[in-house]
Amino acid sequence: MRDFSVQCYRQLLESIKNRSYCFKAFHEYIASPISEKLIVLRHDVDKLPQNSLVIAKLENEIGIKGSYYFRTVPESWDENIIKEISDFGHEIGYHYENLSAMSKTRGVRSGAQLFELAFDDFKKNLAKLRSLVPVTTICMHGSPRSKWDSRDLWKRYDYKSLGIIGEPYFDIDFSKVFYLTDTGRRWDGYKVSVRDKIPKYQDRWEKEGLVFHSTQDIINAANAGRLPNQIMITVHPQRWTDRPIPWAKELVWQGLKNQVKRFIAHRS
Repeated sequence: MRDFSVQCYRQLLESIKNRSYCFKAFHEYIASPISEKLIVLRHDVDKLPQNSLVIAKLENEIGIKGSYYFRTVPESWDENIIKEISDFGHEIGYHYENLSAMSKTRGVRSGAQLFELAFDDFKKNLAKLRSLVPVTTICMHGSPRSKWDSRDLWKRYDYKSLGIIGEPYFDIDFSKVFYLTDTGRRWDGYKVSVRDKIPKYQDRWEKEGLVFHSTQDIINAANAGRLPNQIMITVHPQRWTDRPIPWAKELVWQGLKNQVKRFIAHRS
């Protein structure tokens, strides 16, 4: 079975579901974080939204709900797909990158001015997304080539003042919840990731043997009952396809990106 195929993703979900895990969207977790065996299922729609629709349909078919975070850039934004995924019962959230975006499109400014522009941009984009579907949670887009971490926006502003109830990097207790992400098109991509990782707990998870490279590694651990009871799983649907040419293109392109990300991560 080819890794990062839709068939492989189905097997991943079914192997976890068969171990009696409860799948929740992020807003459901915020409302009720206590569950004996829990998966918070998050999707970062960085690009190729049609891939997200395929994944959303698959999850709906097997009775699973999750959260889909859309950027407000052309390669992610598709209003029909956003509404269709919402109609399946999945949560829609805003995948924000306002500090990095404003620093690039508006030029170099003083910190205060940049933050003000970024917050205004955040509110504008949030309203745009809310005109389509309900939105109560957000999640940062990493923007690894930017020196700006868009999460820093919340050092000056409060997203909860805008009716936002949660942001995963701030509102999940990762001392209790294990984090799995396919960043870098691998499940141990935190080694090359600039921002999509939980540095405070990564060493502990490594010592506990919670390091997985391939999707099959996770499937094997699930089947053996070796996964923690509380997990957030982040997937990037752009990576998951059964079509040979797009699959190969993503494999090669992500390999090149990982080299750049490794250099940036080690330099910072």
